[in-house]
Amino acid sequence: MTLQQLVYFLAVADTRHFTRAAQRARVAQPSLSKQIHSLETELGAPLFTRARGNVALTAAGEALLPVARRILSDVDTARLEVAELVGLRRGRIRLGATPSVCVGVLADVLRRFHDRHPGVRLLVEESGSRDLTEALLGGDLDLALLIVPPQGIEPALTMTPVLREQLMVASSVDLPALSERATVRLEALRDQPMVMFRQGYDLRETTLHACRAAGFEPTLAVEGGEMDAVLRFVEAGLGVAVVPSLVLPGRPRLRATPLAGPSIRRTIALAHRTDAPPTAAARAFRSTLLEHIDGLVAADALPAGVEPLR
Repeated sequence: MTLQQLVYFLAVADTRHFTRAAQRARVAQPSLSKQIHSLETELGAPLFTRARGNVALTAAGEALLPVARRILSDVDTARLEVAELVGLRRGRIRLGATPSVCVGVLADVLRRFHDRHPGVRLLVEESGSRDLTEALLGGDLDLALLIVPPQGIEPALTMTPVLREQLMVASSVDLPALSERATVRLEALRDQPMVMFRQGYDLRETTLHACRAAGFEPTLAVEGGEMDAVLRFVEAGLGVAVVPSLVLPGRPRLRATPLAGPSIRRTIALAHRTDAPPTAAARAFRSTLLEHIDGLVAADALPAGVEPLR
């Protein structure tokens, strides 16, 4: 098995067409087909079905697909790691982050890192923690700032907790206050219309589970938004939303009330694959992130409800 065969295999798997795969791989189609055949012979199983011009992965092809992606990703990382030894003049970081981190601290960290290492490309993927975990395990990301799941740390990932954030009830300043107290219990939202995130959003599942555990099904005024959309809907007075404290600074049209209860907190960690040590660029990003957090702590500039974990 050769790396070139895996490149050809992925090209066919992605395009589901041998001619287009050959064009993408910049090789003659007979050569690509011959290499795919050699790979199938070595593995002892067909990787594609070719019925009536329709190309589809077989069970063996489905099994090889994630492994091939991970192998080629690791090879690419190895090339970058060697290139970075010249002093981080070149390189790449594929970074994942949850929406609350993107809205909160990430932009300032990226700016500081880019100023120091302008030759390193920064590729950012914003998504939920479950999707980011899958991307890390599949070799599609080098690092991710994600929420530590309630069930504990994924064994295949190494996580460094960096921040703990409290969940808040966000409401419009134009609407009556939920409570005159410093905090509000979840049960107080029973009769409040709520703005809810889209399906697949970690915070949607957290909020719905917490409401049901408190004995009620929330009334949803609007649902289906991303973080920025949800915050704008709340500002417009469509309802309240449970959001991380990181996203609230700089929004004067929102009132933030902490949720009572020790379980309504989330830990943000920097994660990477345990079997793939971070590259030099990734290590430099980690140092920049921790340095930035230390600076916020020293200046007492962390948002309300956010605390450092180092």
